[in-house]
Amino acid sequence: MKIYDFTVNDINGKEIKLEQYKDKVIMIVNTASKCRFTPQYSDLQKLYERYHNQGFEILGFPCNQFGEQEPGSNDEVQSFCQINYGVSFPLFEKVEVRGPQAHPLFTYLTKQAPFTGFDLNQISAKLLHAFLQEKFPEFLLDDSIKWNFTKFLIDKDGNVVKRFEPTVEPIDMEKSIEALL
Repeated sequence: MKIYDFTVNDINGKEIKLEQYKDKVIMIVNTASKCRFTPQYSDLQKLYERYHNQGFEILGFPCNQFGEQEPGSNDEVQSFCQINYGVSFPLFEKVEVRGPQAHPLFTYLTKQAPFTGFDLNQISAKLLHAFLQEKFPEFLLDDSIKWNFTKFLIDKDGNVVKRFEPTVEPIDMEKSIEALL
């Protein structure tokens, strides 16, 4: 099984087969508009602009599972992203990314790229880990997505190559993206 076997709905409700992204390097990220990591949209857009012509795609999946930080409708999400961050990469319908109602794509991604921990040398990682320990300790127990802006890098053959936790800044993923292009 590869990511190309999945079908998702874009932000306007149109069914999209991920096989249309064959032979491209893909970043799949769960997003939210009211999160401390929301400013990552800016650098994600920069990466998209820098590498899109070389075969790089970013697929954004809004999710309201983490602190209800994506409460808006799909239209509101799309408008927010375009107005505030100039997002031009594809956005999809809001989905759940963990738990029994998780979209099958995200269940697949987390199986292919399990959680390996936070880099506790980073202040933002220490803060997120402490927050989760206090407020949502069950989130730390398995390989599921821990918070908004977890990023999965997929190679041109549809293999999940790497998982980046929310505390990893998009610009810090640039060398990993370049290596696959």
